[in-house]
Amino acid sequence: MVNELLVNLVNGVLGTGKRTARGNQSYSCPFCHHHKPKLEVNFTENKEGINQWACWACGKKGKTIRSLFKQVEVDSSYFHELSKLVKNVSRDDIGEIKHSILELPKEFKTFLNNKDIIAKHALTYLKNRDITKQDILKYNIGYCDSGQYAKMIVIPSYDANGKLNYYTARSFEKDPYTKYRNPETSRDIIPFELFINWDLPIILCEGPFDAMAIKRNAVPLFGKNIQSSLMKKLVESKVQKIYIALDNDAVKQALKFCEQLLDVGKEIYLVELQGKDPSEMGFEHFTKLIQNTQPLTQYKLMEKKLSII
Repeated sequence: MVNELLVNLVNGVLGTGKRTARGNQSYSCPFCHHHKPKLEVNFTENKEGINQWACWACGKKGKTIRSLFKQVEVDSSYFHELSKLVKNVSRDDIGEIKHSILELPKEFKTFLNNKDIIAKHALTYLKNRDITKQDILKYNIGYCDSGQYAKMIVIPSYDANGKLNYYTARSFEKDPYTKYRNPETSRDIIPFELFINWDLPIILCEGPFDAMAIKRNAVPLFGKNIQSSLMKKLVESKVQKIYIALDNDAVKQALKFCEQLLDVGKEIYLVELQGKDPSEMGFEHFTKLIQNTQPLTQYKLMEKKLSII
């Protein structure tokens, strides 16, 4: 029997794997970076907690997910999650987990009654991205004029109880040295959870501006991977219809997510973005696009996978 929760956790570290035989999945190797998925991991449950893994290109191998995580040097929070699923995780592995409460940058400022010149520049940037005053209030969007996130828009994410679980920053300068900056904390959260109704269709997209453009029940991935906490919620929740709207350069990842969610009985819609992301399309165009998107069948999934080989 395959431990699906363990699969989701490893997917959060290595990216979604490709199912092979005997409870195995193959991944792009983080050691040799072979252009094909040569790292294979066995996910069959066993009492000893043995999950052998090996790269058939560079020869790296081990007997446990713990040893894989150690060599990849993952964040301690992943060991904490791993300790719930297997027995061979030591206290030393999870001893460095930071229990401090995540806080917004100390330089974070709101736009409310703010006439500062830098605030005006930041507001102009948001206006050009079609972000409204209502969006700014709803998502508690702010900015920083100094510090690590200087001249950056800061977009918080809150969990179902209204507790900050992540934030991301995006420069509003014309030619920034660094376009994006994120906090040094685990991404294994459910982004924008405070605004999600799990009884209604869910739309998965890449960035927070995409989610704000979509407006309704959209979850930004803060990247191209579905982290284990979000995947677990999607699988266990009542939500039946899931729309996956990733950029064209993430087609392979999107198809892997489609397959994984189809396998657990969800109704999946692969939204083909036609070269533009949702924030570029705008609400009306994107809404029409998903209304014309048909549910994905196993046959259509196979056709799409073959088309990108």
